Amino acid sequence: MTLMNCDPATGSCRIPDAAPILPQGAKQAPGGEVTLRYIGDPMCSWCWGISSTLEELARYCEQKGIGFTLTMGGLRAGGGDAWGPEFREFLRREWTHIAKVTGQPFGFSLLSAKHFDYDTEPACRAVVVAEQMLDQKRPVASATLAFFSAVQCKFYVEGEDPKNVDFYRSICEDASLSFEDFRVHFATAAARQAVYRQFAQCGEWGVRAFPTLLLDLAGDLKQLSSGATTAASVIERIEHLLGARTD
Repeated sequence: MTLMNCDPATGSCRIPDAAPILPQGAKQAPGGEVTLRYIGDPMCSWCWGISSTLEELARYCEQKGIGFTLTMGGLRAGGGDAWGPEFREFLRREWTHIAKVTGQPFGFSLLSAKHFDYDTEPACRAVVVAEQMLDQKRPVASATLAFFSAVQCKFYVEGEDPKNVDFYRSICEDASLSFEDFRVHFATAAARQAVYRQFAQCGEWGVRAFPTLLLDLAGDLKQLSSGATTAASVIERIEHLLGARTD
């Protein structure tokens, strides 16, 4: 497998050996009348790079009555490149570049670890479990995005390992979720099945690079962006598409 397929020009990370995203409108999705669908991975460095953009877009959707959902992409589900000097140096260059472009903070302590498995499935699974728990407590979209962002920060800035369930203790506490309940659900086969259903959904939508934003117009999917973007450009595209529906 080649080193993590991240493109510094477009600001996207691609699932290895995968086809490009399908043309706009090629797939349909169930859901509400208008929904902004964010497809990402907590361990996708460009997804962390545009974290503040996603927060702004979530607020915009709330103000405009547009649905907002997160779908986990599984960038490196099961791991990938061996944790050697070449891969660590690639990550150092990539994170340094993203920090310079986006202003997002990165810590580099993880790169001193002798061993690390860059398997993104557990972090994705954690977000899915949190979403299921949050769905019983409050408006789920903004709370799930906050949990997603907290996982990103603890990994990219603090350099801790999302594969360890204790990684999520403080994040659950900050989200007012029972960590003990989270611990139980995180280890279940049902949680693994749920996250792999999200990975499969990404494939059905034709999404192979993260971060990706789709606008779901009553089942008709329109690609808004694939890679690094700004809230202003996405909002302009949304309003153009919504305006076209009323013309």
